[in-house]
Amino acid sequence: MIRVVAVLALLRLAAITVAALPVQWVALRLGSSLADRLPVWWHRRALATLGVRVTPRGTPSSERPLLITANHASWLDISVIGSLGPVSFVAKSEVATWPVFGLLAKLQRCVFVDRTRRSATGRTAGELGDRLAAGDPMVLFPEGTSSPGDGVLPFRSALLGAARAAILDSGHTRVVVQPMAVVYTRIGGMPIGRADRHRVAWYGDMDLIGHLWGVCIAGGLDVEVVWGEPQIFEATTDRKALAATLETSVRDQLRAVLRP
Repeated sequence: MIRVVAVLALLRLAAITVAALPVQWVALRLGSSLADRLPVWWHRRALATLGVRVTPRGTPSSERPLLITANHASWLDISVIGSLGPVSFVAKSEVATWPVFGLLAKLQRCVFVDRTRRSATGRTAGELGDRLAAGDPMVLFPEGTSSPGDGVLPFRSALLGAARAAILDSGHTRVVVQPMAVVYTRIGGMPIGRADRHRVAWYGDMDLIGHLWGVCIAGGLDVEVVWGEPQIFEATTDRKALAATLETSVRDQLRAVLRP
């Protein structure tokens, strides 16, 4: 019975995706505000279809430019964060080539970074800076990869510094950087233990389709999203020190949820 329900969930997800894609494409071409709102609707519908319940904590900053720095545990993070409001993501360049997911990322105007080419960082930062300067909230995963989700990997500071330079070049004097912790807490109504992390987190060389199917038959997931204290990033701010502060904030938020 669980498998039948999972298949029906995937069919519903496919249906809403097929319905939303052409509308989003047209909205982007026309410069309509619907292009910001439709991805939020899609992410919320996708999460509801997969049985993922999101509980936000704290308050997102209303200041702009706004760069959000979050930990990264799963492909689900995109929909979890995207369901909270209009945002775009900084994603690894491989995502652009993925079937379906790559198209969805492009239609949400993700900024793609080639992690294998150091020379590409400046171009990525320039695009990121332009988007931030235009008032678009952008989400960056400073760990650079996904993890099991019960801890936080070291935050890389390179894109932070390059993004600041791009913002300053656009005439702004500062950037608001807000840490965010994405914490998966329950699966099938039960607390997630270390042995269950692989059922939620997607990292290493895990198969994407197999992991998606596992989420469908999991019996529901609960996730908390915790907004941290916004930090001001100015010309004189030490980017490595800021990265360390953001990393500590996210780690503390994650621990507070997992070990209350």
